[in-house]
Amino acid sequence: MSSAHSNPLRAILFAFFANLGIAVIKTVAAVFSGSSSMLAEAIHSFADTGNQLLLLLGLSRAKKPADVEHPLGYGKVSYFWSFMVAIILFSVGGLFSVYEGWHKLQSPEPVQHLWLALSVLGASIVLEGVSMRGCLQEINKSRRGRTLREWLKQSRNSELIVVFGEDLAALLGLTLAFVFLLVAGISGDGRYDAYGSICIGVLLIVVAILISILVKSLLIGRSADPELTAAIEEIIGGDPDIREVFHVITLQMGARVMLAAKIRLAAGLEIGVACEKINALETQIKQRFPEIGWCFIEPDVRD
Repeated sequence: MSSAHSNPLRAILFAFFANLGIAVIKTVAAVFSGSSSMLAEAIHSFADTGNQLLLLLGLSRAKKPADVEHPLGYGKVSYFWSFMVAIILFSVGGLFSVYEGWHKLQSPEPVQHLWLALSVLGASIVLEGVSMRGCLQEINKSRRGRTLREWLKQSRNSELIVVFGEDLAALLGLTLAFVFLLVAGISGDGRYDAYGSICIGVLLIVVAILISILVKSLLIGRSADPELTAAIEEIIGGDPDIREVFHVITLQMGARVMLAAKIRLAAGLEIGVACEKINALETQIKQRFPEIGWCFIEPDVRD
């Protein structure tokens, strides 16, 4: 339910094209300026571009139909690729930027073509802002009055979580690069450029860890949106032939949800009537909530 009306593909494509363009112009600026911060940002953007391809791969693989080995389908494969993105952001983006900054500290050099580098960073901030705007538009479709922090903690959409985290890290990283590069250019002290690279690396490492923590919950197996579960319980409990709902279990499987429930039917119902009742209830739930991919309702006399 949390992701029923949001479109992660749109946000991923926004981020992909923005990062690809940014990566190219950052690389050109890094070559001309010799800036460590600019090089760190270029590597970051290329890593982000590759990450979007991994997210697209995850979305594609998640649509693979169920088979004998995976009877509930491949929906959760998108969580795996989202987790891989966090690892790449940590290693390729974060650790490399810290290393590059440390290396630059050993032999700091003044920044060349300062205004070219600053102009590129300014243009990159604009492009990243466009990507972030597209991501927030998709997030807002499923926020339902929640704060952004609440949405991040409760969302079952790993792709949007990753794209938002990357866009946020990119905007903050660009701002850091701009500030440190400006100080390095004005002061003539190349160490500030190196400090900027290290700060960007630490930022990427922190964001990568936060993303991995959020996605880990989905990888392990997380229930569906609480509002969806409550609505299902209301439908089941509202049936006049159902005397008690022992429990309702939901499991988020990518874009789809598995539902299992144990109930106590009214006494005296014939087996044929009870089966028809359960089948009708399962059909009703699936029709109201299309994201329910599997629905198993079991009658019993006790929990």
